[in-house]
Amino acid sequence: MLHTFVALVQDKPGVLTRVASLFRRLNINIVSLTVGESERADTSRMTIVCEAPETAAHRIRASLYKLEITIEIDEVSRSEAVVRELCLIKVSAGPKEPNGLHSRSQIFELANVFRAKVVDLAPESIMLEMTGSSSKIEGLIQVLRESGYTILEISRTGRMAMRRGKHTSRVLKALGTADDTNGPAPSTQLAPPPDLATDETIPGEFAEDET
Repeated sequence: MLHTFVALVQDKPGVLTRVASLFRRLNINIVSLTVGESERADTSRMTIVCEAPETAAHRIRASLYKLEITIEIDEVSRSEAVVRELCLIKVSAGPKEPNGLHSRSQIFELANVFRAKVVDLAPESIMLEMTGSSSKIEGLIQVLRESGYTILEISRTGRMAMRRGKHTSRVLKALGTADDTNGPAPSTQLAPPPDLATDETIPGEFAEDET
């Protein structure tokens, strides 16, 4: 099954390699990984989607905590979080297509149905931009192919996720909604899980075979 982890990590060189190496040691495939700036200074937010057995979630989370670059780690499900993905699709739409220049109007109609945007129009192609769930993006790609259109390029960001409705006191303060009379707002920061067994300890530095 697919697991989605949202991690806050230190913003420093080599962090991405450290995380990827950890999953390699665990023999777990990363389906997608997105990383960018977070609301904290010198901190990056990673959204990691991996394919692993249901029972492996605790071990993955515990192993991530073993990395000194990890600040927080949370596993979210689709019902608990807003999950989105950005996709760019370049479709051939020149006069040589089966429907000729009429193919452009048909692609426009498909884009409206799937709420995609036309972001580039060239003599031989149309580029679509779509934001949504992975299944919705896969649906548009499937319809384009089944309709006989040639997809020239696809670029996808991978999943990004954010937990619904639960804010830390830091976020509430920034929004100006914190209520000091009732005490500090609860925090969603999770305590680190129990330590791994000795044979599951993850090295803190790069292995000698890594470059």
